[in-house]
Amino acid sequence: MQGSIISYIKSCEICQRNMAPTPKPAGLLQPLEIPGRNWEVVSMDFSSGLTPFANGYDAIFVCMDKLSKMIHFMPTTTHIIVEGTARLFRDHVYKLNGLPRVILSDRDARFTSRFWDALHGLLGIRLAMSTAFHP
Repeated sequence: MQGSIISYIKSCEICQRNMAPTPKPAGLLQPLEIPGRNWEVVSMDFSSGLTPFANGYDAIFVCMDKLSKMIHFMPTTTHIIVEGTARLFRDHVYKLNGLPRVILSDRDARFTSRFWDALHGLLGIRLAMSTAFHP
């Protein structure tokens, strides 16, 4: 019975004209802001699944400046840990361009808060957390 009802509704011109659209309207675009200077906003990601290189690397850590589109490619392995990712960032990006104001990345486990803890440790920054509310 359900199949015959669906086929009838699909063939009925009046039913098709009077059906309300079911998808929600698309939201407004929220573009990223344009950086004011080079290396102020950096995008980071891993390219993995590559054929292993001669020295055992099978992935590439990519950091790209959003303004100039300059890219740093760093060979690595897919088994890199958070401290290794922070070390690569310090040695190849921070050393040459300074600390960016914004880092764009996907929600890879290597880019969540543990990355920042490891980077703070490598740079010698002591992170002092405050309480959410204090009079």
